[in-house]
Amino acid sequence: MTNMKRFSVILAAGQGTRMKSKLYKVLHPVCGKPMVEHVVDQISELDINKTVTIVGHGAELVQSQLEGKSEFALQEEQLGTAHAVMQAKNVLGSQEGVTLVVCGDTPLIKASTMEALIQLHQGQGAKATILTAHANDPTGYGRIIRNEEGHVEKIVEHKDASDEERKVKEINTGTYCFDNQALFQALENVSNDNSQGEYYLPDVIEILKEQGEIVSAYQTEDFEETLGVNDRVALSEAERIMKKRINEKHMRNGVTFIDSANTYIGADVEIGRDTVIYPGTVLSGNTIIGEDCQIGPNTEIQNCEIGSNTVIKQSVAHDSSIGQDVKIGPFAHIRPQSDIHDEVKIGNFVEIKKSVFGKGSKASHLSYIGDAEVGSDVNLGCGSITVNYDGKNKFLTKIEDGVFVGCNSNLVAPVTIGKGAYVAAGSTITEDVPGEALSVARARQVNKENYVQKLNLKK
Repeated sequence: MTNMKRFSVILAAGQGTRMKSKLYKVLHPVCGKPMVEHVVDQISELDINKTVTIVGHGAELVQSQLEGKSEFALQEEQLGTAHAVMQAKNVLGSQEGVTLVVCGDTPLIKASTMEALIQLHQGQGAKATILTAHANDPTGYGRIIRNEEGHVEKIVEHKDASDEERKVKEINTGTYCFDNQALFQALENVSNDNSQGEYYLPDVIEILKEQGEIVSAYQTEDFEETLGVNDRVALSEAERIMKKRINEKHMRNGVTFIDSANTYIGADVEIGRDTVIYPGTVLSGNTIIGEDCQIGPNTEIQNCEIGSNTVIKQSVAHDSSIGQDVKIGPFAHIRPQSDIHDEVKIGNFVEIKKSVFGKGSKASHLSYIGDAEVGSDVNLGCGSITVNYDGKNKFLTKIEDGVFVGCNSNLVAPVTIGKGAYVAAGSTITEDVPGEALSVARARQVNKENYVQKLNLKK
């Protein structure tokens, strides 16, 4: 039993007209990750031998999103869920083992639940096992009718159910586990003799029952994880539930949230313990944050790696590396491809772009530093700017260790400021400055005494 091969089929071919969107339904994100990728990532934790995603409209976009995580089969016409699974026959039809069938629009489903479904399926020697849930209001759902042994007698759609059957609160979630051979044999016998003219997967259950096979059911304790997203209202609900789940996971791992309801953490973000997250913070992508940090309030961090003991307040950082014991903000902008080393200070209204900032260096106020290599222990005075763009090309500014740049200085690239040099406030530097030199690049001050009287301003 334990060596039995495992497969999965993800149904992701529907366009999702109720989403009222140009974007393919299963690509709508929940906590920053497309719905279908949540499903695939959970399935990948189950020791699955092969995953096949059934795609239709917008297939290229789904395939590029899931590249390396799944194989694909195309359902050219949307002729129902059974027809969709049939498209995996070329890949899975001859295999022996168990096959999970999961909808790509159920982003909240957990690996642990699917594992329990497979274990029950194998333990009971079933040919099919249905994932069910207890619904306080089961209106509109297919009901699970069990026999005396506790196996599934039938699935009854709400519209076809008797008054007695409608009282049943165990519902079909649309996730199944099948004996792979039995699945593909039964699919051959599914009919489209219904009002929609489509081939439905629950009919496989009926076919297996008629053949005298065991059909079982595993009821999950968490009704929320079975939510299928068909419109923007359900998408918002999935976002709310996923956000709560993600935030609770971090809190249980030792992260403090001042206001969890107003903190937004992506599914793949990692946060070290004793870090404090303040309200209005959005952490997304492959962001990794160390221990003992303070992040926020009102801070956006995307695809960044951040060391321990770092403070980032009211700031934005994208696609960059930030060291430990760094202080950023308030109101700073760390743009992509920045590499900020330990003990750096980036202060109010400072923008860093595609630059290296050496250990202990400071840009405390109102600066733009772009396309620059800044050494260690450099002080960039208020309003210092690297002038990196001539209207056509970008050029590099090098500021070596221990340099002091006075306020309101322009460093016109390409230019190098040598180690330990000083640049006088208000200078526009267009040529290299040697190490240990003082560079003054401004007109000499001239005072013209009593000149104001000649201007005749006060008549």
